[in-house]
Amino acid sequence: MRNHLFLCLFSLMLMLSCGTKHNDGGKSVFRFNLAEGITSLDPAFARSQTNIWACNQLYNGLVQFDKYLKVQPSIAKSWSIDDDAKRYTFTLRQDVFFHPHKLFGEENSRAVVADDFVYSLKRILDPKTVSPGAWIFQNVAKNGSGDYAITAPNDSTLVIELTKPFGPFLGLLSSIYCCVVPPEIVNHYGKDFRVNPIGTGAFKYFLWVEQNALIFHKYENYFEFDGAQRLPYLDAVSISFINDKQATFLEFIKGNLDFINAVDASFKDDLLTRDGRMRAKYHGKFKMESEPFLNTEYLGIQIDSTHEVMQGNPLRIQKIRQAINYGFDRKKMITYLRNSIGTPAEFGFIPPGLPSFDSVEVKGYNYNPEKAKALLAEAGFENGNGLPQIVLSTTPQYLDLCEYILGELDDIGIDIKIEVNQGAALREMVSKQAVSFFRASWIADYPDGENYLSLFYSKNKAPNGPNYTHYDNREFDELYEQSLGEANDSLRLDLYKQMNRMIIEDAPVVLLYYDQILRLFHHNIKGLESNAMNWLTLKKVKKEIK
Repeated sequence: MRNHLFLCLFSLMLMLSCGTKHNDGGKSVFRFNLAEGITSLDPAFARSQTNIWACNQLYNGLVQFDKYLKVQPSIAKSWSIDDDAKRYTFTLRQDVFFHPHKLFGEENSRAVVADDFVYSLKRILDPKTVSPGAWIFQNVAKNGSGDYAITAPNDSTLVIELTKPFGPFLGLLSSIYCCVVPPEIVNHYGKDFRVNPIGTGAFKYFLWVEQNALIFHKYENYFEFDGAQRLPYLDAVSISFINDKQATFLEFIKGNLDFINAVDASFKDDLLTRDGRMRAKYHGKFKMESEPFLNTEYLGIQIDSTHEVMQGNPLRIQKIRQAINYGFDRKKMITYLRNSIGTPAEFGFIPPGLPSFDSVEVKGYNYNPEKAKALLAEAGFENGNGLPQIVLSTTPQYLDLCEYILGELDDIGIDIKIEVNQGAALREMVSKQAVSFFRASWIADYPDGENYLSLFYSKNKAPNGPNYTHYDNREFDELYEQSLGEANDSLRLDLYKQMNRMIIEDAPVVLLYYDQILRLFHHNIKGLESNAMNWLTLKKVKKEIK
């Protein structure tokens, strides 16, 4: 009873309102903010970055990524892939236990077994679950009875069979969607598992006051070690949901938050110089680190001439699309509008941070207004004479970038009109091919170039897939399908480069920039690892108590 009372009091301390210096009673508590809030602590619904960050502390899957995006063991201590690259056999650890719950009986917990993974993965595939992660298993085979070929020959062996080879499959299994959950707990709570999560992660759920605070406590029986030290180092994690990003920055400056992940327009000029350096007034107060983020920002072009929005539209002409790509200065755009956060997208659609990014063999578009004018003339619109106005659809958050591009293109004779829509409305319009020219971005679902190239595969045309431009190139499709079955990494990367060069030449997109992660954290925070997927992993973080 005393222990329970202490936990409640401790948790109330964690939830003290922002603006007050926290006293954690000697406990090591890591604090951060999720401005967008979260909708579920069920890994089956870990679609948004905020849900992923929260669930990543609570759950484990078969495999995991390290900071270099290399696949490493997690609950699966080893695995093998058959010669035909269609059968994956995983050997599970036998020392992984679920977080405590009374439904486990007297022991209050139990070990994870292979059948738990069979249940968890098939649950993602079950239409009744309505998980947005079901696509991950689209290549999983079915047996004679029509059931998915995900089986457990014994407690420590899991077998997954595919219909055809798929090189990135191991990386897909690192997704939060693929984490293990206990069947008896999920079945007990049903949809309410989202607020009663039980996993195997370094932290266990304690309290969630939606739109206010979320608290995790250290899981004392977590299976991973750092040398001889059982993880995690932190005693607790406290997540706030402050919607105002400038207020979040001020809370960080005051020391009420240990870390923030993104630089908002409301304070970027106060924090950063034009060349992306921290301003002198903040030197020594906290640390700032940046690295590539697997996010390509671009303008998409609907190039299917059969759609109504493309009737008489000059974007049907390849040379016009190429002229737009040459017609604005990406480096100046990044410097003045983003304080050098990001790099100009001049090397194809696949971003830095992936092995298939190649700035030597893949050359995209740089700023060349004379080349742009020449292409306009070749297309029959010298100096832009007779060229119809082009409508560019965007959201309020990216209006400044689009206005910059408008000004640059106007100088070479391309007349752009900007239409602003809210994010949800624009996404629906893009999916329905109701706009011809639109701002978009692609954040990697998994760290493989195939994930980016899938946006240009003709069988993935929206609304049934992510090919929003309706790009259709038979030669591209053949290379794409060949890459899916290619087990040799070197050969697969070469196929990716060929496809990337095709996209550059055909220009169904106007590439803007490759994004960057910018993290701010205090000097007493150690071991905060990052990777280009921009996942937050706290199991190795240490916080020196001041």
